[in-house]
Amino acid sequence: MNRFSVLILLVFIVACSKNDRVNTCNFLANNAIVDASVNLNLPQFSQLQFTGNSVYIANEGIAGVYLSNVGNNSFRAFDAADPAHAPTACSRLENTNGIATCGCTDANQYSLLTGQAVNSDVTCLLKEYRVESAGSKTLLISN
Repeated sequence: MNRFSVLILLVFIVACSKNDRVNTCNFLANNAIVDASVNLNLPQFSQLQFTGNSVYIANEGIAGVYLSNVGNNSFRAFDAADPAHAPTACSRLENTNGIATCGCTDANQYSLLTGQAVNSDVTCLLKEYRVESAGSKTLLISN
């Protein structure tokens, strides 16, 4: 066997090796229903006039939904359940200045503007929902 053949064989062995890393981001069900209409003229959504602010919407998705103004008249919606935990009482995220923190002992943190984990130990992203404009002051959130 020549060196090229050995190199190709090693590449295949490495590429096909078993990945022992456990995927810890698959706890949230894909069948949660999200169908919310948000009128930005209502007082409970007045914070969304300003970039960086988020509002919690209960009774949507798995643990509620955070709707965030990400700037340039754009909005993003994320489930309020920590994707690194099975849904429990402690896995609901609490918002503090745009950072959503899990109530479990690991206190995972996520940005409500990007959905990415703030602490580097977590590789999960927040579960995101679709946000569409339905007029100048109405948003539809769905999955």
